[in-house]
Amino acid sequence: MKKIKVFSEDLSDSFKTEISKIVDNFSEIEGGVGKRNIIKIVKIEGVDYNIKAFKIPNIFNKIAYNFFRKSKAQRSFEYAKKLSELKVGTPKPIAYFENKNPLFFKESFYVSEQLQCDLTYRELTKDLNYPDFNAILRAFTRFTYSLHEKGIHFLDHSPGNTLIKKNGNTYDFYLVDLNRMKFESLDFESRIKNFSRLTTHKSMVELMSDEYAKASGEDFNKIFDLMWNSTETFQYKFHKKKRLKKKLKFWKK
Repeated sequence: MKKIKVFSEDLSDSFKTEISKIVDNFSEIEGGVGKRNIIKIVKIEGVDYNIKAFKIPNIFNKIAYNFFRKSKAQRSFEYAKKLSELKVGTPKPIAYFENKNPLFFKESFYVSEQLQCDLTYRELTKDLNYPDFNAILRAFTRFTYSLHEKGIHFLDHSPGNTLIKKNGNTYDFYLVDLNRMKFESLDFESRIKNFSRLTTHKSMVELMSDEYAKASGEDFNKIFDLMWNSTETFQYKFHKKKRLKKKLKFWKK
């Protein structure tokens, strides 16, 4: 078994040894959350670290990740470093680990500092009367606009993937689940469609459209029409896929 270990530059040898031992014995750590990927929190020298074990890929991706594509762990680590260089919030990247043999990719892990947040975007979708709701949603929209201006296309821009921390009278935003991301110039359509996964509430789409119009100088109606149509299209495809999965489960019984 070949083991690959890549660390951030500012780590001591003793820390690298400690975190490597923990990852090697990941299955023995208590706890863990996630259906597909498993996240466990460990404490080293008084600091909490987030270890994400990615689901072992199917046979095709075992070959692809071994020879042709970067693993999800490697992409998460490299994208986190790129975001930090661009001064975009994300938990501090620490390391990534891969286990493979000459033919197949086996396992991968991404380690970052655990970030304590006050909420995620998801809370806003569940409670439209959340304290300071409008201010948070407008700040989030400006944050997304700043991502687009920096050439960051976050393909998993969904409710659970933005952590939010209150900072006095303002809010700071941090991206997580980073393995699907592109760094490229975004045209108008790509920018607005980037909001399609975030909410089913038309009032939230209206507010985000209004704030994006103010930030970008584009026409509100043009933004809203595309954002709402993209949202409805995404929801239709999402629920169609869920119905298909239910049918497949039924026929397997």
